Amino acid sequence: MFLEASSANDTKVIEIQNVAQTFKTKKGLFPALRDINLTVAKGEFVTLIGHSGCGKSTLLNLIAGLTMPSEGTLLCANREIAGPGPERAVVFQNHSLLPWLTCFENVYLGVERVFGAASKSTGAASENKAQLKERTDAALAMVGLTPAAHKRPGEISGGMKQRVGIARALAMEPKVLLMDEPFGALDALTRAKLQDELLDIVARTHSTVVMVTHDVDEAVLLSDKIVMLTNGPSATIGEVLRVELERPRNRVALADNPQYLGYRKAVIDFLYTRQAHVERSVA
Repeated sequence: MFLEASSANDTKVIEIQNVAQTFKTKKGLFPALRDINLTVAKGEFVTLIGHSGCGKSTLLNLIAGLTMPSEGTLLCANREIAGPGPERAVVFQNHSLLPWLTCFENVYLGVERVFGAASKSTGAASENKAQLKERTDAALAMVGLTPAAHKRPGEISGGMKQRVGIARALAMEPKVLLMDEPFGALDALTRAKLQDELLDIVARTHSTVVMVTHDVDEAVLLSDKIVMLTNGPSATIGEVLRVELERPRNRVALADNPQYLGYRKAVIDFLYTRQAHVERSVA
């Protein structure tokens, strides 16, 4: 019933067509993004990478429906994105847990909102409390947090808080999981452990993921496709790199893998050679 694996295929889950985003500021209009065209296939892991201020989080917020584009169209499963929805679950860098609720209750709250009432769009019947509890328990087990289910956020580590956020998102069975630098605030060892756990979760669930990152190694380790954004303002997609490393992936085995090192060099070259040249010419 919960998080069953499904075969990845070429079905387009996310389609971004000629999208631009301009913000009104006290100093006038600020063009954040322009000419964004991108598709994300079912079961694909896509990372967005670029220098600070290039619009990575802006693009993720557009996919989440938290903001609307100034131009263009975004589709999820062939339906226009007109606002937030349970088919697009978001994991933020800040875990955003309610501190007075336990880990179980934080996840259960999201599950109840999605599955506790009949779905008007699909006609699905609401689930009873036992089914909701089963979904919540399964999500916590997926991220290894069953022993901490009844602890509050203040009683667990930063890494465990992020696992609760991931569990809450997965429990809603979204069509796409959106992650905004979920491991950015963690120490290196905890980050590496959660990256490995995310690899395992994605392998088991065949989740479709779009993730913002600043970390080149994280992007290469996790991704099927790395979307590299040019520097802002008016940032756009400069290059898309397909990562054809076999799965499952092991960070130790990949450390001296020539193919892995080649992908890593390509991203670094784009970010720190080509974009650095653009930045100097603009300055």
